[in-house]
Amino acid sequence: MGSISTGPLNAITDVAGVRVGHTTIARGDSINTGVTAILAHDGNLFRQKVPAAIVVGNGFGKLAGSTQVNELGELESPIVLTCTLCVPRAADAVLTWLLALPGNEDVRSANPVVGETNDGFLNNIRARPITEADVLSAIRGAADGPVADGAVGAGRGTVAFGWKGGIGTSSRKLAAQFGGWTVGVLVQTNFGGELMIAGVPVGRELHEGRPSGSGDGSIIMVVATDAPLDHRQLARVARRALAGLARTGSSMSSGSGDYVIAFSTVRLSDRPAVITEDALSPLFQATIDATEEAIYNSLLRAETVRGYRGVVRALPVDSTVTILKRHGAIPR
Repeated sequence: MGSISTGPLNAITDVAGVRVGHTTIARGDSINTGVTAILAHDGNLFRQKVPAAIVVGNGFGKLAGSTQVNELGELESPIVLTCTLCVPRAADAVLTWLLALPGNEDVRSANPVVGETNDGFLNNIRARPITEADVLSAIRGAADGPVADGAVGAGRGTVAFGWKGGIGTSSRKLAAQFGGWTVGVLVQTNFGGELMIAGVPVGRELHEGRPSGSGDGSIIMVVATDAPLDHRQLARVARRALAGLARTGSSMSSGSGDYVIAFSTVRLSDRPAVITEDALSPLFQATIDATEEAIYNSLLRAETVRGYRGVVRALPVDSTVTILKRHGAIPR
């Protein structure tokens, strides 16, 4: 979306150093959930902290670790996404990983950051099927390169706009005259509203004018950049992800948890002077566009899933393309 070019992978891993790992858990028709881990770099995250900020659009959620990130302006753990009732187990597993890192033998406090959305329609969420091994597998398996998206990892059991949601990612690479920086976004979509794509009321047309259902649900948006930003500037960037969310048809309803976690890969220990405020505007636009496209990718790359309380179908791509062509949003 927009006029800014994507990175070569069109993924959050286009930001150098960022790594993503998934553990997908699908057992019969009752368990559909998973874990997605995002790491700012492959070093000791506790010892080599990165600047970060967390912004809340609507706070109906359980984002563990958020207050310390915003108090100190830094991130010292992997970002782990999972299902709502699995947050405590996931946070404990992150602590297991952090405390075991060489050099952390004397650490007595660490701040795991764990986000969630509620996948209780397709997943027997009360079973809390996530284990420490599942979380450690996602963290240890995190890698650069292409990122699997759709109904994988923490997106296995999610629903968006009444269709199968999931994990989505996208990136934007600014031109040299605007700094040449990269912005990458990864989302876990599980929210509602009336789906809009490129301004076209796709959801309304697919549902033949009928409401597509509740706007309740949640989304976690993770924004990474290699621009040298401080905590305050990252909060400004993070707020623009909410504009990308709004473009897709979300109203951030009362029952939705809408969170943005933003970080810079330029570490606190070796960060040059931060960029000027005027230089932020291109980063704002890149964040909006990448967030919007990441949400669409989470839908377009998901498949139909049969789960605990029923079936959630994948967005019908052919019908969606037909609607977009009819409205002139894409060439016929």
